[in-house]
Amino acid sequence: MSANFEAKKAVVQEITDKIKASKSIVFVEYKSLSVAEVSALRNKCKENGCEYKVYKNTLVRKALNDLGFNQFDDDLNGPMAMTFGSIETNAAKIMQEAQKTYDTKITIKSAFVDNSYVDAEGVKELASMPSKEELIAKMLGSMQAPIANFAGVLNNLMSGIVRVLDGIAKAKEEAAA
Repeated sequence: MSANFEAKKAVVQEITDKIKASKSIVFVEYKSLSVAEVSALRNKCKENGCEYKVYKNTLVRKALNDLGFNQFDDDLNGPMAMTFGSIETNAAKIMQEAQKTYDTKITIKSAFVDNSYVDAEGVKELASMPSKEELIAKMLGSMQAPIANFAGVLNNLMSGIVRVLDGIAKAKEEAAA
């Protein structure tokens, strides 16, 4: 087999491994991005636990088809990039923001989340959702609120009892004096 074939096979394996390791992948079409804009986008992705990568569409299609997903075949045309996310929502949020920032230079095509195809509208909805960690923090906060309120009530009750007893003690001192 040729060296070129082996190199392509290695890239397909790399893409397959990244797909399996990622919580989400957003596919975007990019046009006329400058080197500085691509660098800024890559840095933004890296800061948020994502990776912005450009592969040949045929190799991405092969990796997805090998995994049993052919819904992306129509989206993989033209200059495409993939954003691999470590959290279900972070890649969608970054690409949604990039689409607004770079106007017509970036177009969200689709996403791969939880082994499912998500269309462009679904990516917008995904970008508006809080992350799993944010949801857990909100849930824990709402669970702690009643406990904190109950502790406050008990503290006020105890303070009230102490004030009453202190008042009674002072009243007895004054009566005895």
